[in-house]
Amino acid sequence: MSFSFPTGRTCAALTAAVTLTFATAGAAFAGDHAAGVRTLSVPSAERGTDLDVTVWYPAASGGTPVTLGENIFFQGTAAMQDAPVAPGQHPVIVLSHGAGLGGRPSAASWLATPLAEAGYIVAAPTHPGNTGPDRSAEQTMKLWQRPADLSRALDALEMAPDLTAHADPDRVGALGLSMGGNSTLGLAGARIDPDLLAGYCDDAERNPSLCSWVRMSGVDLHAMDMTVAGRDNSDDRIGFVMAIDPAPADVFAAESLAEVTMPVALVNLGQEAGIPATIRAATLAQGIPGADYTVIEGATHAAMFPECKPKAAEIAREEGIEDPICPDGTGRPRADLHAQMIDMVTSAFAEAFDAEE
Repeated sequence: MSFSFPTGRTCAALTAAVTLTFATAGAAFAGDHAAGVRTLSVPSAERGTDLDVTVWYPAASGGTPVTLGENIFFQGTAAMQDAPVAPGQHPVIVLSHGAGLGGRPSAASWLATPLAEAGYIVAAPTHPGNTGPDRSAEQTMKLWQRPADLSRALDALEMAPDLTAHADPDRVGALGLSMGGNSTLGLAGARIDPDLLAGYCDDAERNPSLCSWVRMSGVDLHAMDMTVAGRDNSDDRIGFVMAIDPAPADVFAAESLAEVTMPVALVNLGQEAGIPATIRAATLAQGIPGADYTVIEGATHAAMFPECKPKAAEIAREEGIEDPICPDGTGRPRADLHAQMIDMVTSAFAEAFDAEE
């Protein structure tokens, strides 16, 4: 399971990596629109700081060409910085990134950009404690705080006049990748079971990459204050939730899953028999009434990363990253897997929003 938490020289290299750089003018866009991008800021009382929110959106002509998500391992994705918003009413997706090497919104640019090109406004907060030099095992494991970040991202859109003027309040959904999948399920009403979360790393084999980082950081989950861990984080502005390889999937209170009433789509990457229990969404699908469950065979958890640069796998091994960040299951090119996932996500949200009308 590829949470991939780098340490030492790798962390410094990633921190210094360029995640927003000028791109070649005239970049081609695959959808009906160019993808605009900008960063908003919104106060978070719980976090005690402002949250950065990256927003991709259907763009009219204008703006400055940029590339997001590029670093020593991964290729970036082109967009138009600060372009005007395209006319019309656009559905909204709030996007929650994963942890580890996927622990920033720009790591999901490969997915957010084509969604914007297809006509969606996509808002992704940076979850504090999951990113760069400020990453923290303790903050990362406070899973109950992340859904509130997503709600604040929706608040940020509502405070941006030109974006909210083109955002359709009746078509709002949430999309989560890896740990972000756990977060978006919280918006649907799934609640953390504090006892299950406290014992999450008791089994060393349950999630070796994440839990070894937790232990190396001196974090004792049993000693963590989980007074509010089991709270309800649902947001009634959300009408549909999609979670891809939700992680961890096995820390939710079963009774809360049974109480979820909104449409939920769950996706796993890989051969179903080999999917680790802690990200096995089939179990969640059994507990959530009417949930849809899909498996993309030939993929792995790492398929949610951007496309790798030519020497990325070798660099990762040299830097001591044990999880494979570049190979994908049966060897299908990541570009092909991304195309399948983009089509799947776009179709799922279109169908869900059409059903709401």
